[in-house]
Amino acid sequence: MTRYALGIDGGGTKTQAVIVDDRGQLCGVGLGGPSNYDDVGVDITQASIWLAVDAARRMAGLSQIPFAAAFLGMAGVVSPTDRAVIQEIAQNLDLASPQTIGVDHDCRIALAGGLSGRPGIVQIAGTGSSTFGLNAAGEGWRSGGWGQLISDEGSSYWLGVEAMRAAVSAFDGRIDNTALLEKVQTHLELAHLNDIMHRIYITGLSRAEVAGLAPLVIEAAHEGDEVALELIDRGAEALVACVFAVARRLGFAGGPCELAMAGGLFRAGDIFVQPFKNAVLSKLPHCRILPAELPPVLGAGVLSLQMLDIALDDEITQSLRQAAERI
Repeated sequence: MTRYALGIDGGGTKTQAVIVDDRGQLCGVGLGGPSNYDDVGVDITQASIWLAVDAARRMAGLSQIPFAAAFLGMAGVVSPTDRAVIQEIAQNLDLASPQTIGVDHDCRIALAGGLSGRPGIVQIAGTGSSTFGLNAAGEGWRSGGWGQLISDEGSSYWLGVEAMRAAVSAFDGRIDNTALLEKVQTHLELAHLNDIMHRIYITGLSRAEVAGLAPLVIEAAHEGDEVALELIDRGAEALVACVFAVARRLGFAGGPCELAMAGGLFRAGDIFVQPFKNAVLSKLPHCRILPAELPPVLGAGVLSLQMLDIALDDEITQSLRQAAERI
């Protein structure tokens, strides 16, 4: 009898669900609203998860749940209390039996997808940044990812803040001129750079709006702007400090390991990826660095299959990679 595993990727803007069978075949995909319960509360989180699961279930043609196993990788889940909240939601929705429901942070599923279930490290660099690793003994460690106010160095948000800092510093004459001055002013639709204070402190800039300035840094770097290039180098070094902290904690620092790159900043291409790789290899010369092999939601599917003691053989891995092309 075919067994079905559910994977959930719950984030601040959307929730994604996948259903895979015990051979790794993709059966259904569903989408729901935000499910970071720190932001939207328990009720909306539960509703968003159910919306995604129900859509995936209907696509798969399954008349009922529970599933054989379910794994939920959720933004904002970092403590035992957080895990208990999501566990209760999963049980309320009858997603699987309590013994086959797994809950962890979204970095865990990013790693499981990034390396198709193998031990190693994932570096996430998107709106925020975080590093997570898991060794062969099952020991895990996270570095960074403490939020934009005290962490998230090397992320799009961090680059956005640094772009604004560079713009005002160049305007003041504290640093040499940079293309970021004009780019930031134009992007924020400021008649004069002095208007930036009202835009930041009165009108306000959302986290997404600040992160939306990161492409200006990438663009300026492509144009050869030295300030932008230096920001990318600094961002790469900040990310690698987290990578090395995880590697040292998990016993990867002295030998070979794998590192998956996940998140929108890595899609900027070599202008961002190459400084990051160079910085990693300066600390971890035996590290194999590669793009994420599967998206995080399929990483949740991988962890769900592993909860059923299903080993990821070549056939299942190939099926999952084919599934990734369909998502």
